[in-house]
Amino acid sequence: MDSIESPCILVCSIDARTGYCFGCGRTIDEISTWSAMTAQQRREIMGTLAARLETVERKPRRETRRSRMARLKQGHEA
Repeated sequence: MDSIESPCILVCSIDARTGYCFGCGRTIDEISTWSAMTAQQRREIMGTLAARLETVERKPRRETRRSRMARLKQGHEA
């Protein structure tokens, strides 16, 4: 049996504004029917994912104490 190519990166959360997954760019319907789609249908969707992901508004990552300390240390060395 051939494996089914998937754009999933295990970051499964849907952007409420666009309806696209933050990780792969697919919609809930596309995710749920992915294994039943033909290879051609999957290729067509995969061709749109990069553009879709550009429309998803990503929240800035929370700054950790470690990253804040490293940033401050770099600022003092400059």
